Amino acid sequence: MEIGASLAGIELLVGNPEAAASFYRTTFGLVPEKEGHALACSAPGRALRFSKGPSGQLRRASFRFASDKSFSAHRTAVIEREVALLEDEPGAFTVMDPEGRQIQFLAPAPPAAPRSDALPPARLQHFGVRSPAAVELVDFYVGKLGFVLSDRVIDKNGDLTAAFLRTDAEHHSMAIFRAPQVRFDHFSCETAGWTELREWADHMASVGVDLAWGVGRHGPGNDTFLMVQDPEGNLAEVSSDLEVCGPERPTGVWEHRPQTLNQWGVAIMRS
Repeated sequence: MEIGASLAGIELLVGNPEAAASFYRTTFGLVPEKEGHALACSAPGRALRFSKGPSGQLRRASFRFASDKSFSAHRTAVIEREVALLEDEPGAFTVMDPEGRQIQFLAPAPPAAPRSDALPPARLQHFGVRSPAAVELVDFYVGKLGFVLSDRVIDKNGDLTAAFLRTDAEHHSMAIFRAPQVRFDHFSCETAGWTELREWADHMASVGVDLAWGVGRHGPGNDTFLMVQDPEGNLAEVSSDLEVCGPERPTGVWEHRPQTLNQWGVAIMRS
């Protein structure tokens, strides 16, 4: 059973917050605002925050619950599983994963006031990380935080190379890839459909940013996608038609090969 939360925001550590904010203003229409030593960048449905620090690291990911009841139940369950609360205040609590990322859980908030946006719709939907200890990381998010394992990818030896975890009915709100080093991999914004995905590709071309990967179709999740790469080496994705999982959906198993990550052929293989 999913915990009933959706990704609400991420904070990345970058070498140059101003350059990162400028890139995402051009590509994703994110408007930057100064917040202390960080830059908070937002557009309708999507929010990123950039703080100065070691490049390519996720500092914090925030998940917002759809109901107060689910939020309270999850807080109780996390405490019962003996996960230390890094922060705990009314309407929000934060834990730390085994590799130092802060994972924040938020109570429901009133709907935001409508905002106009010249770009096609795209809401922040999931993120991915790379880790040399992918199995241990999956165990933490599933066993301690209650995420649900939608699909896993295994190599010819039966070892895990990727995992896709969900917190609501959508196929994944987090992906974990086996890789030699700990780092952020990508975030993804879900758009309305194939036509809008094409419009996003046209937009990237119009601002002179080449696609780093795609257009393609993932195996796990079955979504169509495109990715660009920011100045810090992070991947930023727009996807459409992500699988919606039923409550009894079994965990899928995929072979570690390029066609799993892109059914149309070329893939970025993290390991």
